[in-house]
Amino acid sequence: MGGINEQTWRWDRILLDICTQRDYLEPGAILQVTNLKSVVSNLRQLFGWVTSAHIAVCSAVESHRPAEPVNGFPLHCIDGTLGQKKLAFTLLSPRAVVEADNYLSLPSNLQGELAQIIFRKRTRDVLGNPKADHLLTRSDAGEFILCGVGLEHAIKALALGLRAREKNVTLVSDACGYWSTADADLAIRQMIAKGVKITNVAEITAPQAPARRPGRPRRSLLRTRYPV
Repeated sequence: MGGINEQTWRWDRILLDICTQRDYLEPGAILQVTNLKSVVSNLRQLFGWVTSAHIAVCSAVESHRPAEPVNGFPLHCIDGTLGQKKLAFTLLSPRAVVEADNYLSLPSNLQGELAQIIFRKRTRDVLGNPKADHLLTRSDAGEFILCGVGLEHAIKALALGLRAREKNVTLVSDACGYWSTADADLAIRQMIAKGVKITNVAEITAPQAPARRPGRPRRSLLRTRYPV
């Protein structure tokens, strides 16, 4: 899947791109995020930086079957539908899709010349996919950079899961979609408490951007710069 690309992609620093799909990130979508306009613009800028820096991407796509029972939300990201598709600018090449199953085995060349690996996510927790858990747990990447949808649940769960595995995690807060400002703000505070570094698109894409340190939040973390 994807075309030929002779560039070398860095796997020592990985962007984790969570559910950047049309059912969340298009106007009038079935589960449109509250901060739609700003988050799509920021994601576009972030992916432009990732591509120019040749930083590899691991993506998770929400994947539901048509017959699944509704569980508090309208059925969304149904397999094979237009709404399940990722935004075009979030697709790198060459890439591979890893199907969800109960086995840990992965193709041997996943981190060879690939720019992007895409995992299916059938539960709220990305690490509930055994193959995604296997890859990320065993990875020796020095930093995992998080962005996507949704900040209150899937992104927070992944960040805390990676911190429990003693991984270095950086959240690009303004490149994350959410539905509740209050819940998203609380999620960021919970991540900071566990050692997640907080940054924004402008800072992380700046030349030789300094690393962010966890800080004590003073006001809403969705609207202010982050204290160091």
